[in-house]
Amino acid sequence: MNTIQLKRTTSAHPDFCMLVTQLDHDLRIRNGEMMDIYDQHNRIEAIDTVVIAYVNNTPAACGCFKPFDDHAVEIKRMFVQPQFRGKGLSKQVLQALENWARESGFTYTVLETGKKQVEALSLYPKAGYLEIPLYEPYVNLPDSVCFRKKL
Repeated sequence: MNTIQLKRTTSAHPDFCMLVTQLDHDLRIRNGEMMDIYDQHNRIEAIDTVVIAYVNNTPAACGCFKPFDDHAVEIKRMFVQPQFRGKGLSKQVLQALENWARESGFTYTVLETGKKQVEALSLYPKAGYLEIPLYEPYVNLPDSVCFRKKL
């Protein structure tokens, strides 16, 4: 039986740093040279709204958010290690981030993902996200897909 634990932490946490390194590697494999453009938008500076999912004490998934405007946060750096995919971890991390954003007084979320992130394109609509026009800085990036959800 697997024990799943969700932990709120910061972007300085070593497990988050390790997962984000794996995410960047995964994105580079999927998107190739296109990541040369996207990498600049994926940098996470010091942020204190990170969720890590552990399966049997092993860091398995992560996500974070940062303020987007006075009413919204932007969900960033969602990732599940390949061996833990298909177990609902991304949904749990996303719900934890949404709850945290709601507790912090925000009323909606936005996010951007890529057309080759098929798992994300499946997850977000199922979680109540609606596709929206591309927002800055993704407006002129043809592989981007943006979503919004009212909390």
